[in-house]
Amino acid sequence: MILSRALFALSVALVVAWLGPSPARGATVDDRPNVVFILADDLGIDDLHSYGRDDHATPNLDRLAARGARFTSAYCGLSICSASRAALMTGKSSARLHLTTYLPGRPDAPSQKLLHPKINMFLPNSETTLAERFKALGYATGIFGKWHLNGGPGTKSAPTDQGFDEAFLPPGDSEPSATEGGKNEYAITRRAIDFLERKKDAPFFLYVAHHSPHIRLAAKAELVAKHKDAFNPVYAAMIETLDDTVGLILAAIEREGLERKTIVVFTSDNGGLHVLEGGEVATHNTPFRAGKGYLYEGGLRVPLIVAWPGRIPAAVIDEPTVNMDFTPTLLELCGAPAPTEPELDGASIAERLRGGPPAPPRSFPFHFPHYTNQGSRPAGSLREEDWKLIEHYEDGRLELFDLAADPGEQTDLAAAQPDRARAMQARLAAWRTSVDAQPNTPNPDHDPALAASIYGSFDSSNVPARATAAAMTPLFQPWRKLMNAAVAGASRKDKARD
Repeated sequence: MILSRALFALSVALVVAWLGPSPARGATVDDRPNVVFILADDLGIDDLHSYGRDDHATPNLDRLAARGARFTSAYCGLSICSASRAALMTGKSSARLHLTTYLPGRPDAPSQKLLHPKINMFLPNSETTLAERFKALGYATGIFGKWHLNGGPGTKSAPTDQGFDEAFLPPGDSEPSATEGGKNEYAITRRAIDFLERKKDAPFFLYVAHHSPHIRLAAKAELVAKHKDAFNPVYAAMIETLDDTVGLILAAIEREGLERKTIVVFTSDNGGLHVLEGGEVATHNTPFRAGKGYLYEGGLRVPLIVAWPGRIPAAVIDEPTVNMDFTPTLLELCGAPAPTEPELDGASIAERLRGGPPAPPRSFPFHFPHYTNQGSRPAGSLREEDWKLIEHYEDGRLELFDLAADPGEQTDLAAAQPDRARAMQARLAAWRTSVDAQPNTPNPDHDPALAASIYGSFDSSNVPARATAAAMTPLFQPWRKLMNAAVAGASRKDKARD
């Protein structure tokens, strides 16, 4: 890793020389674009009106989507918070980082046939983040919102240890009021706009990482009443609040005359929460299966909008991308050569964003060796063109889906096409070896009867959406009680929500 750091430092020096003098050394104009990266928390693929959700109001994000590139098959780094954010920040798969679930993770329990691997409990300081890459290029850097990659004292894993000049990390919950939403959305936005206004005269990387719409769900009463006919009125109100804060940032960019020199990215850390974890089911990801915590499409697909007036034409892009792609893509869009470290897992899609042709098809592998609060069990998946394989680590069972014909992953073709399934399984295994992915080990305290009571009679990945969250909530309540009870006596209580 020391060698990797040295190579990074050398590459930065070459890039800075290639870019030419910065304003601090006498240049009069710096044409490098700013980057405003807005990340939602648990926002599902279909939660925006521009993605087809008629019961949600998102006029600002719809306007952003109409003037930029809107992706229909964008994948998160993994379908759980910290793992996905680590992949986003580094351009590396969470399997390679050995950070494959939320921090600190669900504890081991007798209901679980396998033990969780011992993951990194923070993003190692030896990893190079997007913020560090931009800072090395002379950009001002700031994070406002949620980091969720830090460890305890002495770990040097805070944002300011990893490339951010400024960090504002308020609590995830706030009391809705005339000036605030339920997730500190406006406090985060005010600080982000202040940063933007102070740094407007030189390039900046602004990372706005919202807590919304993660549970607990809370919003202004008048907005909840406005959305009384939505699937979940509180959730719909939170989506409108999130959209409003995005509108405030877009307005600030326009007010400062930065619109044509600012790349705006909007996406989510993982799919929408489709099961009961709080007082009521939050959302659904119809027509896709499951949601947060799962390797089915509802857990992995996220909304993604990238806008840069005059540089990125309006388009709907259907070919897949993954959030590890942001590292090489944003650097290339900002005029820096793509990073060359061999361990990076992302690929630049800058040319596609500029209106170029689709890149050759590539594979999208995922490794998720964990049990989750949403009911998923250890598994891996691989997408190749329209084919999707899921391998269940408990028993080696394979599922194979044709996403073109079956985007909801309801028809398992593994038995009908065994050769394809086995070949994809072999390629998935080879990829795990190549990134040194951590395996599971057997749980010596496993209780098969307890496991059967939780996982045997109820499949939380495959509960069709009903008209309202209130109608769905009772379907999950017995299962939720069993899930919570399974870890109630574990050494690490399941108090930290991901």
